[in-house]
Amino acid sequence: MSDALTLTSLPLFPLGSVLYPGGLLPLRIFEVRYLDMIGKCHKTGAPFGVVSLIEGTEVRRPSDATVQGAVPSGDGFAREDFTAVGTLATITGFSVPQPGLMVIDCVGTQRFEISRREKLKHGLWVADVTRLADDQAVTIPPDLQGTADALGKLIRTLQQRSVAAAQMPLQAPYQLSDCGWVANRWCELLPMPLDLKQRLMALDNPLLRLELVSDILERNGIAL
Repeated sequence: MSDALTLTSLPLFPLGSVLYPGGLLPLRIFEVRYLDMIGKCHKTGAPFGVVSLIEGTEVRRPSDATVQGAVPSGDGFAREDFTAVGTLATITGFSVPQPGLMVIDCVGTQRFEISRREKLKHGLWVADVTRLADDQAVTIPPDLQGTADALGKLIRTLQQRSVAAAQMPLQAPYQLSDCGWVANRWCELLPMPLDLKQRLMALDNPLLRLELVSDILERNGIAL
């Protein structure tokens, strides 16, 4: 396997959300285990991996046997577990408004799958990962054109309300003819369970992802 497709000791950031390729992710960093990691990623331009939490919380907490469902991890903290498929994140904005606090903006780039993971002594997770193929460019078929039209209408509405580009929930260029791009943006915007967002992100077929999104839009009463 080509080394270009693998990353060794990729630092991970488990979150209670799902990052899609092309998606935007603002973060406030204050945990010691992440401050050094994010500082190094920003300095070198290296990515980090965003994975979705299955167990545990975004901020580490001490294990407490009296708390229902708290499973100790052996290091005095509650157990953490997360998905095997995640998305690389690249830092696009970085500031340190006060000591011990970093505020960053990130964009999702490429999906990956974890082959080995390890928790370091100070609580940071690192993993060996294999990059997954980008979505193939698939033109939206006529029967799903409504999904793109509805998303385009939403974008125009936000623009007419003079929403600043930095505050837009979607990043230009708007690829409204591409199945994967439209499906990913709807997956970010729609209220749905975390595990469903994760399954849709992990799908290799962008057309199937958009078909499933179309069904969700209809169930939510969004006219197509």
